Amino acid sequence: MKQKIYRFIFCTLFGWKVVGDIDREIKKCILIAVPHTSWWDFFLGIFSRGILNIEINFLAKKELFIFPFSYFFKWVGGAPLNRGKKENKVDAIAKIFKEKELFRLALAPEGTRKKVTQWKTGFYYMALKANIPIIPVAFDYGKKEVVYNEPFYPTGNIDEDLKKLQAYYKGVIGKIPEYSFTP
Repeated sequence: MKQKIYRFIFCTLFGWKVVGDIDREIKKCILIAVPHTSWWDFFLGIFSRGILNIEINFLAKKELFIFPFSYFFKWVGGAPLNRGKKENKVDAIAKIFKEKELFRLALAPEGTRKKVTQWKTGFYYMALKANIPIIPVAFDYGKKEVVYNEPFYPTGNIDEDLKKLQAYYKGVIGKIPEYSFTP
């Protein structure tokens, strides 16, 4: 029933569509959502995963997890991240992957909603350390599509792998077009 409600609101009322899917056999992965130019991207993720009817988690700065918002963010799969502590976040998150039976982590490799020319590479090293795939997800406001691409398995050659991953986003337009990532 929830899936039909998500589909009605997202597709019928808002005119968006979800392209692709996530293989249910993939219990652990990192989904990279690009471009991340607006708070609206959060809702694209919530609606599209609701339509796919699949559990996807996310990390957000701990400052967002204050009462009463903390209940909502945790309910929709969020976990607070202390960005100020001097700890290796890649290792800490790779450890979460090892400990959990099911953990699909969505994040924005841009690291901000502003214009960037390079991605932060933590997601890549997390996937490499945890031996899990990366799933490129495009939030294309130009076509009004959320596109779930095939899983990509990092090889350890970060330069070549990033070129391949960034190619998925060629021509993809964010909510704020001038902030869109251009490969």
